[in-house]
Amino acid sequence: MSNARTVLVIGGGAAGSATTVLLRRAGIAVDLVEARDDWNATAGSGITLQGNALRVLRELGVWEQVEESGFGFGSVGITAPDGTVLHVARDLRTGGDDLPATVGMQRPRLQRILIDAVRAGGATVRLGTTAEILGQDADGVSVRFSDGDEGRYDLVVAADGVGSSTRAAIGITDEPEPTGMAIWRVTAPRPAGVTRTDLAYGGPAYIAGYCPTGDATLYAYVVEANRDRASVPPETYAEEMRRLASAYGGHWPEITASVTDPAKVNYTWFDRLLVEGSWHRGRVVLAGDAAHCCPPTLAQGAALSLEDAWVLSQMLTATDTWDDALLQAYYERRIARVRPVVEASVRIGQWQLDGVRDADLPGLMGPLMTMLRELP
Repeated sequence: MSNARTVLVIGGGAAGSATTVLLRRAGIAVDLVEARDDWNATAGSGITLQGNALRVLRELGVWEQVEESGFGFGSVGITAPDGTVLHVARDLRTGGDDLPATVGMQRPRLQRILIDAVRAGGATVRLGTTAEILGQDADGVSVRFSDGDEGRYDLVVAADGVGSSTRAAIGITDEPEPTGMAIWRVTAPRPAGVTRTDLAYGGPAYIAGYCPTGDATLYAYVVEANRDRASVPPETYAEEMRRLASAYGGHWPEITASVTDPAKVNYTWFDRLLVEGSWHRGRVVLAGDAAHCCPPTLAQGAALSLEDAWVLSQMLTATDTWDDALLQAYYERRIARVRPVVEASVRIGQWQLDGVRDADLPGLMGPLMTMLRELP
C-alpha cells in the first residue's frame, strides 16, 4: 500500500484477534482494544472447530499450536438417550483434505493462542478499555477511549461481539433475538472411549452431547428450552446440569459425576442475529458476532467469525482505496455464505422445538457443508 494506514479493532475475540494478526502482517498499524482486563483468556469451556475454521487458523500461522492443543476427529455419532450408538457419520473436511474435519479444544487455550499471535504481530493492545465513536468523515474516524485518550483512524473494525455497542452507536438497529433454546456447558475429564462428538436426541433435553478437547478433557453440553435466567441462580448450575444429564447413558454417567462445581458450568441462551443491507456505516465496519450469530447447532460460529477476518483483511490489503464500495463488497461476499448458515442453524433448533420427526437433516446439511468447503 502506498500510504500508511491505521486501524482500530474493537474487541479481542476470534474475529478481532484474527483481523489484527492479518493486518499487522501486511504492515498496517493496528490498535486493539478489549473491554475485559483478562482478554477473555479464562472464559468458556470448549469449542468445536470445523475444517473451514482450521483453514483460517492455518493462515494465521497458529495451526500447529491448535493441532497440539486440541483433539482432532472425523466423525459424529448419533446415540439413543441410553447411549446406544444408532449411526456414525463421517464429517466432510471443509478445510480441505490436508486438515482434520474437526478439532475440539478448550476455548481458553484457543484464546491464549490468538492472544500470543496478536502480541507477536506487534499491535498495540489496550485491555480493560472501551472505545466510543466521536464522529467520522470521508478520511477517517475519531474515537475516545474509556481512559480519556482520543485517537483518529482510517478504519474502525467493530468486533465487539453479539451485544456490540459500536453496532448501535453507528445506527445499525439490528439486535440479537432468542431462538427459544438454551445450553448448559461444562469442561470435564474425558473418558478413554470418547474419541469423537456424540449427540443424543430426546430424553429430558433436546440434545445431550460432548466433544473431546484434548488427551484428558472434553466439554459436555445439554440443550433445553430457554428459561427465565432469574429462575436459574448460578449457584445451582452444577445441580441443574447434573439433573438433566443424569437421564443419559453410555459415557454420560462418568461425565455427569464430575459436574460438581457450579462456577465451571455455563448457561447461555441461543440467539440469532443477521445484519442485513450492509455491515458498515462510513469507515466503521462490523465483523464476527457483531454482524451475525447463530445457535451452535452447526458449530460454525467461530468459523464464520474467522472467515470474516480473513476476507476483510484480504480486501483491505489488496487496495489503497478504502471506501464505501469496498466495504459493501465485503458485506456482499460474506452475506451469501453467512445467511444460509444462520438460517440452517436456527431451522435445526426450530425443528426440535416443534417436535418435527421427519426433518430432512442430511438434505439440509449436505449442500451447506459442500459450500463451506469452498474458499470464502
